[in-house]
Amino acid sequence: MWLRTSCEIRFEVSVPTPFILMLRPRNGANQWVARESYMIKPSVPVFEFTDDYGNLCQRLIAPPGLFSVHTSADIQTSEHIDVCPGAPFEEVQNLPTSVLTYLLPTRYCESDRFVDLAQELVAGVRPGYDQVVAVNQWLRDNVRFNPDSPYFQMSAVEVNQAREGVCRELAHLGIALCRALCIPARMVVGYLYGLRPMDFHAWFEVYVGGRWYSFDPTQAEARGGRVIVAYGHDAADVAIFTQFGPALSPIHMAVTVEQLSGPPE
Repeated sequence: MWLRTSCEIRFEVSVPTPFILMLRPRNGANQWVARESYMIKPSVPVFEFTDDYGNLCQRLIAPPGLFSVHTSADIQTSEHIDVCPGAPFEEVQNLPTSVLTYLLPTRYCESDRFVDLAQELVAGVRPGYDQVVAVNQWLRDNVRFNPDSPYFQMSAVEVNQAREGVCRELAHLGIALCRALCIPARMVVGYLYGLRPMDFHAWFEVYVGGRWYSFDPTQAEARGGRVIVAYGHDAADVAIFTQFGPALSPIHMAVTVEQLSGPPE
């Protein structure tokens, strides 16, 4: 399917402020960016680099006053996400070196604190993909997805206590539980067609059966129509913007995802 994504963010800047932005969709095996625009007002020098996860990042200094970023892209992506019941658990000693890092506890995913709970949730379940299915269903049944949650930037431990959160928080807990089972897990941030309310979205991927599979505890079904912007260990790695200096919140932010009838002309 073809999707057109767009994002507009505006800030009121008081002093020259360094930013790192992470707003460009990635090209990959299941995602092709056919057209892209990226506008910054006022125009300032921008340096682009690729971070350790392969994410496309932009460095700049925003001048005082109104500062805005507008992105748009036409992307071909899958209508479905791959599922593979029974995909086997990968023994740690056989994992690719690049995947090992996604077994470790991180700032927002304290997997070492969840070994007992994780084992309880998957008792009697075949190791691998089916264990992640059990974890994902437990999240859906026990942790409320609330886009208006008053809680903010919670770690997996805090989400488990609050039992509610936005998509990012549910992903943190899912990642921590999977890592506690020695299943590599990483966070994904991007767009989801049909998401309500529309916003940037977060989910997680796990490595079983020799590849990565997507899971999203905020959705009742395994839905496609996803556009990946960034991968990372947790939310600290995939912020769509990071500013350095006085704290800033956007004065305006709008995200849209629409389906196109075919390839852009």
